[in-house]
Amino acid sequence: MTAAPSSVADDRDAETGPRLGLGLGLRSSHLAHVLAEWPRVGWFEVISENFMDSGGYPRHALDRIAERYPVVMHGVSMSIGGTDPLDMDYLHRLRRLARSVGARWVSDHVCWTGVAGVNTHELLPVPFTERSLRHMARRVRVVQDVLERPLVLENPSTYAAFAHSTMTEWEFLARLCEETGCRLLLDVNNVFVSATNHGFDPEEYIRALPHDRIAQIHLAGHADGGTHLVDTHDRPVAAPVWRLYRLATALSGPVPTLLEWDDRLPPFPDLLAELHKARRHLGAPSPTDDADQDGGHHG
Repeated sequence: MTAAPSSVADDRDAETGPRLGLGLGLRSSHLAHVLAEWPRVGWFEVISENFMDSGGYPRHALDRIAERYPVVMHGVSMSIGGTDPLDMDYLHRLRRLARSVGARWVSDHVCWTGVAGVNTHELLPVPFTERSLRHMARRVRVVQDVLERPLVLENPSTYAAFAHSTMTEWEFLARLCEETGCRLLLDVNNVFVSATNHGFDPEEYIRALPHDRIAQIHLAGHADGGTHLVDTHDRPVAAPVWRLYRLATALSGPVPTLLEWDDRLPPFPDLLAELHKARRHLGAPSPTDDADQDGGHHG
């Protein structure tokens, strides 16, 4: 038995989304633990591409988990900002998986991942220009028509920027939401990483977003590479990222929040402990911040 198919409407999402609470990325090494222990987690996020064409134990595990927990799908290869035609076969497989597991929403990134049919497996930056905005808005509308639901798009971490951009990243995201009805996956760690790499104010970024369009928040750890911060997903959340999370949830309300951890995975109970730190930061920015006591570190 699998979860009931989901074609959740925009207004229903707005009602149920905030109640999801805190979630974790579902990784293959933890599948057995989840099936055996049924841990107290609000929801799970899966990497779409890991399950779109899979069978066997991973898909069996996901189907069982989807019976008990809300599931969200997060993709890495839609290439919504790319110039190659949208992969319609990919989009239809994405829709089938979303229906099968009852996905609450489907997300990807504001980026491009390849050109001329070659997938770089990287989330590459886009120029923030009127032309780029029109191009991406057209593609978002097509994707939403195929998926039959609003698309949720994440701000990726970036390490280079286009000199000919004519607007800020947050202006670009706000206008994309306004023109297409899409939603945002606000990755607070990515905001901090990109702000440090490019020299903008991360608080200005978060304050300027359309907070009513934020469907989900990501938290993760990063490393200091010397010249740049790198979004590594292999360590606890850093203190300044917790501070930004406080600000973001103060402005957006109790948005469903997910901890991403992909490399050097700790035992599942340690992941839960890191995730639950979010509870003390929800919607409470203050000048006397105690985030530095949380064990996260910069670099």
